[in-house]
Amino acid sequence: MDELPLDQVRTLLAVVDEGTFDAAAAALHVTPSAVSQRVKALEQRTGRVLLMRTKPVRPTESGEVVVRFARQLARLERDARAELGLAAEQGPVRIPVAVNADSLATWFLPALTRVPQDPPICFELYREDESHTTALLREGQVMAAITSSPDPVAGCTVRLLGFARYLAVASPDFAAAHFTGSLPDDLCDAPTVVFDRRDRLQDTFVRSLTRGRSDASRIRHLVPTSDGFRDAVAFGFGWGLVPEPHATPLLRSGRLVELAPTRPMDVPLYWQQWKLDSPALSTVADVVATAAAEALAGRKDQQADEAPTEA
Repeated sequence: MDELPLDQVRTLLAVVDEGTFDAAAAALHVTPSAVSQRVKALEQRTGRVLLMRTKPVRPTESGEVVVRFARQLARLERDARAELGLAAEQGPVRIPVAVNADSLATWFLPALTRVPQDPPICFELYREDESHTTALLREGQVMAAITSSPDPVAGCTVRLLGFARYLAVASPDFAAAHFTGSLPDDLCDAPTVVFDRRDRLQDTFVRSLTRGRSDASRIRHLVPTSDGFRDAVAFGFGWGLVPEPHATPLLRSGRLVELAPTRPMDVPLYWQQWKLDSPALSTVADVVATAAAEALAGRKDQQADEAPTEA
C-alpha cells in the first residue's frame, strides 16, 4: 500500500460523521453505491475492516486511525486555505475539545474567553470524565482533551497543566450523624455522592486511607452535574469530594465541613492534542496552559517543568 486515496478517506469520514452510507451519500452528492464502493476499496487497500456496519456505523480500531487522519487532513487543508487568503468562504475555525465537567464548571470556560477571535474560532466542547477523554482523541472526534492520563495517544502530544484539588466534605448535620468513629471506617459506610457510574474518585480517596482494603459505601447518589453534585453534598445526601473552588465558599459559610483537612486529593490534569501544525490549535493550547497555571495555583511546586511529550 503506497498511499491512501483522499476521496476514499474523506468518504469514510463522511460515513462516520453522518452515521449511515445513505446519509453520507447525500452529504457528498454521490450515490450510496459509490460510497459503499469507496469504503470497500479502502478496506481492501489497507487489508483491514474499517467500519462496523451498525446503525449508526462505528469505526473499528483501525478505522479510528483513518478517521483521525482524515480530520487532521481537513484541518491542514483549512489552515492552508487561510494562509492563502481563501478562508472566508470556509467559515470559522472549529476546535473540538473534550473536557471534564469540573474543569468546565470552574476555570476552563473563562480561559476560552481569552482566545483571540481573529479569525473567528468556534469551540465544540465534549463533556467527559477526565479518565475517559482520551477515547475521544483516539476516535478522532476531538483535536484536544483535558485528561488525567500522562500517556499520549498515538499522534498526540501531552503536557501537564497542573493539579485539580478536591476536598472531602459533608454537611454539618450529615457529618455529626455519620462520622463518629474512625474516619476510614465511617467513609466506607456513610452514603456518598458520585458524579456517575464511572466516577471512581470517592473510591480512590477511601482506598488511599484504607491502604486499598475498601471502597466507598455502596449507598451512592448519582448527580451528573458539578453544581448539582456540590449542592447534593451541601443538602446532606452524602459526603463527596468537591472541587476546592466550589467547596471553599460553603466551608466559610458553615454549610460544609471538611472531613479530612490534612488529606486533600490532587488530581493531575494534562492537555493532549493532535501533533499538528495548526495556528488555531496552538493558540488555544497556549491560552489553556496559561489559565490552568493560574487556576491551579498552589500546586505549581508539583508541576513538571518540561517540554510536551509526544507519542
